[in-house]
Amino acid sequence: MNLQRLLVVIDAEHQQQPALQRAVDIARQVGAELHLLKVEYHPSLETGLLDNRLLNRARDAILQQSCEDLRASVAHLSDEGFKIQVDVRWAKRRHEEILARVAVLQPDILFKSTHPSSALRRLLLSDTSWQLIRRCPVPLWLVHDAELRGQRLCAALDPLHSADKPAALDHQLIRTAQALQAALGLYAEYLHAHAPLPHSLLFDAEVAQAYDDYVKRCSREHREAFDKLIAQYAIDRADAHLLDGFAEEVIPRFVHEHNISLVVMGAIARGHLDSLLIGHTAERVLERIECDLLVIKPEGKG
Repeated sequence: MNLQRLLVVIDAEHQQQPALQRAVDIARQVGAELHLLKVEYHPSLETGLLDNRLLNRARDAILQQSCEDLRASVAHLSDEGFKIQVDVRWAKRRHEEILARVAVLQPDILFKSTHPSSALRRLLLSDTSWQLIRRCPVPLWLVHDAELRGQRLCAALDPLHSADKPAALDHQLIRTAQALQAALGLYAEYLHAHAPLPHSLLFDAEVAQAYDDYVKRCSREHREAFDKLIAQYAIDRADAHLLDGFAEEVIPRFVHEHNISLVVMGAIARGHLDSLLIGHTAERVLERIECDLLVIKPEGKG
C-alpha cells in the first residue's frame, strides 16, 4: 500500500476535523503530500429567488471566502514543510463531487471524518460516508477521533467468503495491514468471525437433529480455511483470532477489549439496488466501533 498522496475531505458542517489530523500525522511519518477537498453547498441559494448572474456571484463569493479560510487554517502546516493543495467546490451531492476528485487525483487513501447518523437518516438523506463505503474505488479511511486510541490495528478477514467477497480481497487486507505496520508502527492482528445458522431457524426435524454435527463441521471448515490463509504469511499465531459470532457484534467487542485503533475491512458493491439498502457489514461495524475504519475494495473494482 502506497502512502504518498493523501486526499482529505474537510467537513464543511463541523468545526473539528479528525480526518485532517489523522492524515497530517501519517504524512509527518512518511512524507506524504496532502490534498484537501471541501465541498460547500447552501440550499438557500437554490430557491430560485435570485437570477443566475447573482446566484453565480454569491456562490463564487462563498467559495473564495471558504478557500481563503481553509488556506489560513493550514498555513502552519505549509510553514512546517508539508506539501498541501487546497480545493473548494460547490455541489449538492457531496459524495459525487468527492468521487469525481478521487477519479482525477487517484489518491492512495481518501480520509473522511465520521459522525453518528441513524439508519433512518442514512436511508432518507443518503449520508456521504455510507455512499463512499459503497462507491469509493480507493482505500477509504473513516476517522472516528482526532487522537488514535492505541497503536494496534485489526484486519477483519473472511477466508470462506461467506460475505460473497472475492478470495483475493483477504490477501489485499493482509498486505495492507502489514504495510501499515511497517510504515506507521501499528501492531497488526488478524480476526475472522463466523456464526453458524441459528438453531431457532431450523424447522425441519431431521435437519435439527443433525445440528450439532453441522456446528462442528462449520467450525472445522472455518478453522482450516483461516489457518491456511494465515500460513501463507509471516504472522504469529498469537495474532490470529478465530472467534464465534457475527462480525458486526464480534469486531466491536474485540476492538474494545484489545484497544484497537484501526479496523481494516473489505467491501464490495453488488449493484445499483444494493446502494439503496442498509445492512452492509462494513456499515454496521462502522456504527458500532469506537475507532477508525479503513475500507478496502477488490483491486480493479469500485
